Amino acid sequence: MKNFFKLDWVALVATLLLIGMGLIALYGASFVDNKFEANHFQKQIIAIVIGIGIMMFLSFYDYRAIDFYSTKLYFVILIVLSAVLIWGVRARGTVGWLGLGEFNVQPVEIAKVVMVIFLASFLSKKKTKLSILARTITSVVLVFLPVFLVLRQPDFGSAAVIIAIWIGMLSVSGLNKKNLFALVLVSAIIFLPGWFFLKDYQKSRIKNFITPYEDPRGSGYNVIQSVVAVGSGGVWGNGLGHGSQSQLNFLPEKRTDFIFAVIAEELGLIGSGLTIFLFGILLYRMKETARLARDNFGYLITVGIMVMFSVQILVNIGMNIGMSPVAGVPLPLVSYGGSSMVSILASIGIVQSIYSKRAKVLD
Repeated sequence: MKNFFKLDWVALVATLLLIGMGLIALYGASFVDNKFEANHFQKQIIAIVIGIGIMMFLSFYDYRAIDFYSTKLYFVILIVLSAVLIWGVRARGTVGWLGLGEFNVQPVEIAKVVMVIFLASFLSKKKTKLSILARTITSVVLVFLPVFLVLRQPDFGSAAVIIAIWIGMLSVSGLNKKNLFALVLVSAIIFLPGWFFLKDYQKSRIKNFITPYEDPRGSGYNVIQSVVAVGSGGVWGNGLGHGSQSQLNFLPEKRTDFIFAVIAEELGLIGSGLTIFLFGILLYRMKETARLARDNFGYLITVGIMVMFSVQILVNIGMNIGMSPVAGVPLPLVSYGGSSMVSILASIGIVQSIYSKRAKVLD
């Protein structure tokens, strides 16, 4: 009971409110011809219940014990990502899911959290044993393997998130400006070959996101419909279940990639602004947790998770308002998707554990 009050309840409340916003948007997007289709909504509820259970378990689990499993988790996720390429289920042009009965698991969502843990362990252990150059070169190889497997699916967006996590964690582990520039250059060299693994439609998304109206019925369609949906919501929105773009199915992937557009259309500037505000609170609390972390391992994990959140939020909202390519990156805690929901809640649970054992709290 004592540890219960050590948790960061501001972050937990923000987390629950964001989940609530996602459920409200998913509920509104689940009406088809004025009939409520409960399948997606029910699956999301199941994922949330499982995720909250894991989050609370990890909140009371000593995060320092996770260090022991970091290397094992890394190799397990490499095996699983390899298995996806052989036995994976194809959806939306990507072989990124493993079928488990009625549910599909997306291992790359788990891989993002595993890479945060593994890199935090590696960088904290090798800080006094290897120079920053040696750590950087070694980490290039370690990050290249999962990124290569993810690009083979192909999932350009998730690969970009993993690389961003790597750069973010390395940048706070002793890099100066010269080393940071070299790191960005190296990451570009690693990332550019991924272009050749992309399908034609994925290349078109990247080429045309700046000028979507050059192909309004093709590669520019998703962005155009999303921007229309966001703009049509106005200040107060059109009402839950009354968004014309989403209800008439003009808005593609309205439960996943473009859930923010559903919020903006149906709940307006108030709803979308509240969502961004809650994300701001959550990221700020993560920043405070990193500042108060009692060791470098906890600090690096929190930074890695904060980068993972930040990149996915920026990319997802960016593609909803036409400011970034459509990359298939879910909006944390809001987009429909069991794997993403469970993984994100697990990562929040780890941050909660780090907060509860922050430096000013004595065991």
